[in-house]
Amino acid sequence: MQIDDTDRRILRHLLADPALGTAALADRAGVTQATCWRRLDRLRAGGIIRTQGARIDWRALGYEVEVSLRFSLDKTNPRAFDEFIDAARAVPEVVAIETFLGRVDVRLNVIARDMRDYQEIYRHRILTLPHIADIEALMLVATIKDESALPL
Repeated sequence: MQIDDTDRRILRHLLADPALGTAALADRAGVTQATCWRRLDRLRAGGIIRTQGARIDWRALGYEVEVSLRFSLDKTNPRAFDEFIDAARAVPEVVAIETFLGRVDVRLNVIARDMRDYQEIYRHRILTLPHIADIEALMLVATIKDESALPL
């Protein structure tokens, strides 16, 4: 799907403030409300805008620990990958699951209230996941840049 400068303006303002209503977004993008609505509809239908939602600050909710766990799976079982992913989805503290090509097969981002909570999650929910061949943990110290925006 091709986008033009008007689409880019709308997307820039939408990324800057996802809570904007169509009228305010149209005003900021310099188009009519009807044009803005049609453009948004086309961008959604074309898969450019997938969803609009809230970004939650886990720390503000009391989750002080975030750990990225990298897994290599034992692939002797042909269902290892699917069974691992299905089990990981059931762990409430897993906030992201990503798959890779290379030495690491899967990465899970796990949140916990503190180190004691993380140890419990790790021992009782993570280490019980099926088909783990190797695991590496990286504790988040700081997020320097976290942007999903493109240079539009």
